[in-house]
Amino acid sequence: MYGWIWRKLPFGLPGKLVGSLLITSAMVALLWYVVFPWAEPLLPFDDVQVTQDSGDPGGDPVPGGEDAPPGDEHELPYDTDENNTPPPSPDE
Repeated sequence: MYGWIWRKLPFGLPGKLVGSLLITSAMVALLWYVVFPWAEPLLPFDDVQVTQDSGDPGGDPVPGGEDAPPGDEHELPYDTDENNTPPPSPDE
């Protein structure tokens, strides 16, 4: 198909390059402004459903926060208050 289009474009190599650029631009514009806006409502990209199990819309979204039940804390296996790693040695 592309070979047939290339053979049918007029005005030698410069005309074929300009013609193929125009055909490509027209196809991109057709897709961008006609086909994609038509198909967007049919695609499920915007079907987002966010639910909360607690029923409290203003509740604490972070597990282990101030309203979390006991035993629901996520304990980190390292200290987050200070850096305990040794400085790099001079020979590295």
